[in-house]
Amino acid sequence: ETNTLPFHPFEMQQGDTLRMEKEHQVLKEQLKEAQEKYEQLQSRSSEEISALKELLKKSVEETEVSKNELDWLHQDLEIKVKKWQQEKKENQENLKALRNTAKKHTDSNDRYLKTIDEKEKQYNVYLNTYLETSNKLANEKVKLEERIKRSQDDCQECVKRAVKAEISVLTNWKETEVCKLSGMAANAEANLKMLKSLSSSASAAPKLKPQIDSWEIFISNVKKQLEKVEAEYEEKIQSVKNGVRNCLTKTETVDLPSP
Repeated sequence: ETNTLPFHPFEMQQGDTLRMEKEHQVLKEQLKEAQEKYEQLQSRSSEEISALKELLKKSVEETEVSKNELDWLHQDLEIKVKKWQQEKKENQENLKALRNTAKKHTDSNDRYLKTIDEKEKQYNVYLNTYLETSNKLANEKVKLEERIKRSQDDCQECVKRAVKAEISVLTNWKETEVCKLSGMAANAEANLKMLKSLSSSASAAPKLKPQIDSWEIFISNVKKQLEKVEAEYEEKIQSVKNGVRNCLTKTETVDLPSP
């Protein structure tokens, strides 16, 4: 009953939110780089224009100071003027190109800002939805943890009752087998006692000797089996107490025929 696809329907594919954040960061870096280039180009153009104006002013002042030098340097001045005009034209063209570039960067900047705003709004919507879902899942998690704890407590109680029941069953089986074997041993000892009393006479002793030996062997086997049954059942009971499962089986006993 738990949603294992927390990104749907908030992302078409897993990682869309992270990818949009990365695109947002890339757009910011590109905007910053464009602004720095625009400022550099504008500063360089201003410096070049100022330098040209300064050179022109200096030339005019030198012309007014000495008209004689004007004749000598007229031809050179024309060449320089042409050169300056050419440079001015080139500078104007460069300035125009820079302005066009700056306009492109400004337009790109506006588009990037608009895109960033849209992405931020979309990101906020996704974030709010994610937080709401996260809180909901957290509440469900707490409820599930409480249910799990109650179930674990119930399970522990059931295990304790099961262990107690298994120990009780094994104990009953052990007592039943012990009672059965103890009864067989008691009856055999009574028979053995009776045979020994009958063999007190010298004439009956040789005839009763094989029967007495058979009953003594039978009693020994019964006691061995009694010790085996008690040991095996005690081992199973101890295993159940230690948490071992599938121990609820009867101990196999050998059917001992009486002599």
